[in-house]
Amino acid sequence: MFINETLKTKITKEYDVIVCGGGFAGISASLASARMGKKTLLLEKMYMLGGLGTAGIVTIYLPLCDGFGKQVSFGIAEELLRFSISEGCEARYPENWLDGIGTRGENDKRFEVQYNPHIFAMKIEKFLLDAGVDIMYGTYAVAVDKNDDKIEHIIVENKSGRYAYKTKSVVDATGDCDIALFADAPTDTFEQGNILAAWYYSLGKDGYNLRIYGAADIPDEEKVNGNKTEYLVDRRFSGLDAEEISEMVCLSHRATFNNVMKKRKEDESYIPVTMTSIPQIRMTRKIVGEYVLKNEEVHKYFEDSIGMVSNWKKRGPVYEVPFRTLYSGKVKNLICAGRCTSTDQTLWDVMRVIPCCAVTGEAAGTAAAMTDDFTSLDVKELQKILVNNGVVLHENDLKG
Repeated sequence: MFINETLKTKITKEYDVIVCGGGFAGISASLASARMGKKTLLLEKMYMLGGLGTAGIVTIYLPLCDGFGKQVSFGIAEELLRFSISEGCEARYPENWLDGIGTRGENDKRFEVQYNPHIFAMKIEKFLLDAGVDIMYGTYAVAVDKNDDKIEHIIVENKSGRYAYKTKSVVDATGDCDIALFADAPTDTFEQGNILAAWYYSLGKDGYNLRIYGAADIPDEEKVNGNKTEYLVDRRFSGLDAEEISEMVCLSHRATFNNVMKKRKEDESYIPVTMTSIPQIRMTRKIVGEYVLKNEEVHKYFEDSIGMVSNWKKRGPVYEVPFRTLYSGKVKNLICAGRCTSTDQTLWDVMRVIPCCAVTGEAAGTAAAMTDDFTSLDVKELQKILVNNGVVLHENDLKG
């Protein structure tokens, strides 16, 4: 059977849920869906899972807590943090949170860790396969086939050619909101653009280390109290143009090489042991959902909250995440997770990190397993399932 007799796009398997993108949002969504007993497919263009958190060497699992002693992100977000260091922690081990040693005040360690990307990628792959998730590597989602306001097929390209998967619901965890764009859902782009980063792992006299070369970006309005952005080149990148991305990767490689050569003048044993295999692009495109969560909506109660996240850059702020930020009613069976969700420009930099990806991924995967129409989903039932799985929905439900 073919979708289009001219294009000859062959329909292969059928799934209840297709998750596009195998970063932490996609991992969380596919795990949640499979645990609901749904036939789930995870599509990933690379040949390892984890996205920026593995292939991009951004191996810091940022805080699950508010910085003042309260954990705010739970469920799969906490499960994956503990899973990431199940074979040992590289750095940032929070003994006050994991071992109960010490206090959790404003001057103490936050609930975050640094993990090894290779061990995590290998272990999480088996973990998802054991949970019943089908994984297709080297596979790009390149288009969708719609019937009215629902996606019926995800069209992909890989070594086998171009073909289509039939599905009931879709999770867009691509990081670039590609599926929403293909499906004509409303989207928005990151106005400020991304700066160049060139993180890598090294080995030398000081041991094995993550080199954070080219800092993560800081929004213009938050460059106060000594916050500074380290620029490797005097320009920004949208992350949405193929030629620009290729140039960005070349510049990153050159910056890494130059930094290694500089270090080798001080330590002749110094070598790079891992470089990024994907561009370190943080924010590109997101959905404009039924609700746009705003940076100033700190500590705000949302009746349709699907979990909470903290601000990794400063202590104190807590955000409840409304279910309405995950979808647009214009494509009823498409839901977004991770950095694709609906926020304003400033909050985007908070919502793009691993704990937020896991929180929204779990909610998106659970919802996708429940319905093929998110506009009519019983949110109370979704919340009940999330709570039963350990998620805390509202700030006033936190202990302590």
